[in-house]
Amino acid sequence: SMSPPVLYCIAQLLDVAELISRLEAVMGEFSQRGAGLVQPVRSVVPLQKHGGFLGLMPAYLAHEDILCTKMVAFYQREQGSSLPTTQATVLLFDPVSGVVSAVMDGEVITARRTAAVSAISAKLLMPRHAEILCLLGSGHQAVSHYEVFTQAFTFKEVRVWSRSKERAEEFARAAGGPVTVCPSVKEAVEGADVIVTATNASEPLLFGKWVKSGAHVAAVGACRPDWRELDDDLMRDAVVYVDSREGAAAESGDVILSGAEVFAELGEMINGSMPAQRDKTTVFKSLGMGIQDAVSAKLVYDKWKSQQ
Repeated sequence: SMSPPVLYCIAQLLDVAELISRLEAVMGEFSQRGAGLVQPVRSVVPLQKHGGFLGLMPAYLAHEDILCTKMVAFYQREQGSSLPTTQATVLLFDPVSGVVSAVMDGEVITARRTAAVSAISAKLLMPRHAEILCLLGSGHQAVSHYEVFTQAFTFKEVRVWSRSKERAEEFARAAGGPVTVCPSVKEAVEGADVIVTATNASEPLLFGKWVKSGAHVAAVGACRPDWRELDDDLMRDAVVYVDSREGAAAESGDVILSGAEVFAELGEMINGSMPAQRDKTTVFKSLGMGIQDAVSAKLVYDKWKSQQ
């Protein structure tokens, strides 16, 4: 038997528009809780000795016959550490035989599918004439959100803040368009219509009193029950949407510790069973789901296969 391909350079195999439409469909299906999607809540192995965790994210999509597992190691790093915060690998299987069809680098898949899902939430929830995009963080996720959001929407101004000013300036230089580097979170978010939090914070750094009324916040960091990015005021005053109620209840410190009520899942908005409260201040708390990795991996594999 041939050994499965190991796919590293997959950025060009993952088209954003195609990815968004696949993700909309699968998130909608997930929120119907049908039998066609099997996705246990991610299991997490603590690596206390190294300040990290290994997360396992299996998923099976029966209708499309996609079987996939992502393994992601993530760490709380000291500022200035040269070690990566996350490392991810995706395995795509042939569900008929159980054979591994492909091994893929999970960095691009994780960053791009997360940004694509955030873009779906922004499309439904951001103010109608959104002009200012603000990115908190300057890592893979911030870069991917910048790329996807500037491709999907038109903003008059893009701002970035990072706890490392050097990293923020590097981010701005590498960006495809003008980006303003802000010295503080407060200055970065003031008057912003869309705010993406993609940080390694474990304590709140975005405060409700700074956020303009009607703004949309896509929060993609803080994936542990005791980690926060957003303060209680923001969580309690905003209308809170999540990718998965079960995921948020198990993993989101911002939801759990604030006691905020989850209004709806993204998929419920997509299905029209819950409204998109665009006129209110909204938070989309994204934790990431195995089904998102599965549709992404299948897109990559099919595109790769067609080029062989």
